[in-house]
Amino acid sequence: MQLSSFLQRFNEPETLKMSKLGRELRAKGIDVIDLSIGEPDFDTPQHIKDAAVAAIRDNWSHYTPVAGFIDLREAICTKFNRDNNLQYLPSNIVASTGAKQSLANAILALVDEGEEVIIPTPYWVTYSELVKIAKGKVVEVRTSLQSEFKVTPAQLEASITDRTKLFLFSSPCNPSGSVYSKTELEALANVFRKHPQVYIISDEIYEYINFVGAHQSIAQFDDLKDRVIIVNGLSKGFAMTGWRLGYIAANDEIAKACEKIQGQFTSGPNSIAQKAAVTALTTDLRPSLDMVKEFTNRRKRVLELVKEIPGLPCFEPQGAFYIFPDVSSYFGKSDGTNTISNASDFSMYLLNTAHVSSVMGDAFGEPHCVRFSFANSMQNIERGWARIKEALAKLK
Repeated sequence: MQLSSFLQRFNEPETLKMSKLGRELRAKGIDVIDLSIGEPDFDTPQHIKDAAVAAIRDNWSHYTPVAGFIDLREAICTKFNRDNNLQYLPSNIVASTGAKQSLANAILALVDEGEEVIIPTPYWVTYSELVKIAKGKVVEVRTSLQSEFKVTPAQLEASITDRTKLFLFSSPCNPSGSVYSKTELEALANVFRKHPQVYIISDEIYEYINFVGAHQSIAQFDDLKDRVIIVNGLSKGFAMTGWRLGYIAANDEIAKACEKIQGQFTSGPNSIAQKAAVTALTTDLRPSLDMVKEFTNRRKRVLELVKEIPGLPCFEPQGAFYIFPDVSSYFGKSDGTNTISNASDFSMYLLNTAHVSSVMGDAFGEPHCVRFSFANSMQNIERGWARIKEALAKLK
């Protein structure tokens, strides 16, 4: 069969691939502990579920406006004003079937063939692939554990050319857990002020899962706001991954462009999810805050467990629910049967011998690291890291 060459432009997400391998082992009766998972292990809060049930009873079961119901877009504007001191109008908001679609819309709306998109490493696996789909050129800027996996103003300045169209980053970051402070964002903003042709996509999906204080958005700088596209959603902060609802905030022109693209791909997002999201965004945040308290406890314990294992230097995550240790000290080691040559070998070794799933750092643009999630129960975290410690002790 002759399939489209389009399929050759991008790769399958490694995160989904590792989940698939884990499921295959479970199907064989093997107890696999999932530390690759990228979603909260909590159920959606009851008051949000109740709002969805009410929406079903009230027959909100028809097609929705492409950009989302007006009450949802108003609720998103309320959230931005309340949480971020940012003023948007409903015309600036486009709701989509998950933040991944929001990212795709924005990239396709902005990037032409051959235009450059700067992405600091490590980055979420889909960023680079969406740029490739748009026929843009990915320009990776390597950060390091020593720099807390944050790009510096000097690195940003050096990476900008006359072909640069877009800068794409996340804070809090998946996979590193880095969070940019207001001071750090201001320093980057000073660079962007010198290059008015560069747009900025700020992925803020992990906004509420922040361990170091109030969330800071680069859109807070008024002279840059029209060049910033904020991407956010309900998945992480409200434990609503399966509800598939994300959104952007952008200037009118970009928002209309994203709406036009979405109108041909999916049209409006799920009606029931939208009604539930209005309640999530405008009412009681305590369930979300309680979830973050539990993530805080797990983060503390995971860092203690990692420190017990030699050769795993690790940045203390400031947000999200991952740790991203450097595993390169194990490259070249073997248990007599398996030899670890790279991060992919390291992850596969843990999956096949310790039966613990993780995600190799190559997927995130950082080949020396591996991502481990702590979006799992404390019991499974303890069990998983005990298995990892035992498996790594066999490598010589």
